[in-house]
Amino acid sequence: MSTLTATFTIDLTPAEVLLGAADRFDLAKTWTGTVAGTSRGVMLTAGDPAAGSASYIATETFEGTLDGREGTLTFQQLGTMAGGEPELRYVIAPGSGTGDLVGLTGTLTIGTIDEDGTHHVTVELT
Repeated sequence: MSTLTATFTIDLTPAEVLLGAADRFDLAKTWTGTVAGTSRGVMLTAGDPAAGSASYIATETFEGTLDGREGTLTFQQLGTMAGGEPELRYVIAPGSGTGDLVGLTGTLTIGTIDEDGTHHVTVELT
């Protein structure tokens, strides 16, 4: 197992709402650090975040390098908030890697988010 650190910035663009979702967003991220590259994906939301109860799911395809290994893979996210308390599951989808990233699995943890929207991430590879 190895631990990588990175940051990403995200651009969310509202998109056509899909059945079963309150909102839909297309996302684009730029990653820097030991995870470097770009990713694009889709986020679906539900609930009422202003009232402290909501959820989202997202899937994104990453292209770039993880600790110098190059290829693509898919990140999946499941975020929930109940009573204002957030919970996030953020993983590398098993079987999604190509190139030097074939066979990688792992989890991502978001640490801090800067005022400018930069997210600081730790990636635990297995």
